[in-house]
Amino acid sequence: GFDNIILEPVSKVYNKLPEPIKNGTGNFTSNIATLLSVPNYLLQGNLSGAGNATASFLINTTIGIVGLGDPASLMGFEAQKEDLGQTLGAFGVETGCYFVLPILGPTTVRDTVGMVGDTFIDPFSLITWREKELKGISGSKIDYIGVKSATAVDFRADNIKNFDSLEKNSMDLYSSIKSIYLQNRYQKIKNSTDSGDEDWGSF
Repeated sequence: GFDNIILEPVSKVYNKLPEPIKNGTGNFTSNIATLLSVPNYLLQGNLSGAGNATASFLINTTIGIVGLGDPASLMGFEAQKEDLGQTLGAFGVETGCYFVLPILGPTTVRDTVGMVGDTFIDPFSLITWREKELKGISGSKIDYIGVKSATAVDFRADNIKNFDSLEKNSMDLYSSIKSIYLQNRYQKIKNSTDSGDEDWGSF
């Protein structure tokens, strides 16, 4: 219902924006998401990945003008997004049951725990959502919600045709999305680039 009434219509309007604006928004949200990758790479013991993600964020934030551009990729610093759900999976934690959260969408028990845990280790979350827990640093929850909302709209807009195709051709839409989600998460945990559903992108 949320998708039909709000997210899909907004995404269709978003797709009509000039390409530079769309690309800039996607680059900006992806750059902020890179911050979450750094602590997760460190928790996985992947120092190379942490260094690559840090370099990507610094280059795009400076040369890329607060992340609107993506010169880091052209320089070879294209970090894969990592979250705590992936980190737990890398340590062998099972997915648990699959379910769909209102507004937030598909997830599993492991990924839900990871989602909550991410708010405690994500630098952007700490500066905005949990600013009262930090001394001398302030932010705004509106900033956090705004970036997450922009990320969701950008993802939905990129996959308008994919979702429409699923809705029209799937015998069981719930099962189809469940299969795509679980396969995508498995490939991300394995750090595989051959996921078979690359067009779906990721949050």
